[in-house]
Amino acid sequence: MGKVCERITRKNINNESDLPLTIASQYGLIDQRDFFNKIVAAKDMSNYYLLKKGEFAYNKSYSKGFDYGSIKRLNAYEQGCLSTLYICFGITSDDVDSDYLECFFDTLKWYSDITMICAEGARNHGLLNVDTKAFFDEVTISMPSSKEEQCMISAYLKNLDHLITLHQRKYKLLRKIKKYMLQRMFLRHK
Repeated sequence: MGKVCERITRKNINNESDLPLTIASQYGLIDQRDFFNKIVAAKDMSNYYLLKKGEFAYNKSYSKGFDYGSIKRLNAYEQGCLSTLYICFGITSDDVDSDYLECFFDTLKWYSDITMICAEGARNHGLLNVDTKAFFDEVTISMPSSKEEQCMISAYLKNLDHLITLHQRKYKLLRKIKKYMLQRMFLRHK
């Protein structure tokens, strides 16, 4: 990972941003106010990391279905503030497509490397004990050498995600229609 990405430790020193971010494994990097319905960040976020759009963050907290945390890219905002508990990083290589990297981290294929670098191999108060240097030295990114192929793979996966979302919406709508129709049928036959 360290060959194509570097750690971001840029601080929000001048309070460039007042947007407190959190990682929700299923939704990505989002505003804490939307996720928690409140701000859990400190009032003074000048010591928080300042993440810019297109940069990534690793949340070492586990959640349902994400036993070793999650890595998400900042997509929804131009910039925001993250606790220093996160490992933030950006792409440094012109040979890596950001969309591909986002898709790669959604696969959880990188978990096998994380399991090897957890200091105790267990959770510590909800946070994994992951050494930052080892994170960049030991986590490998599987990717085609051609940026064009990376772009094709990420476009295919994004289209597939979109199709799945459409089918899930259709399924929910059909369930509502079915429920409505059943209620009407039972009311008629009373």
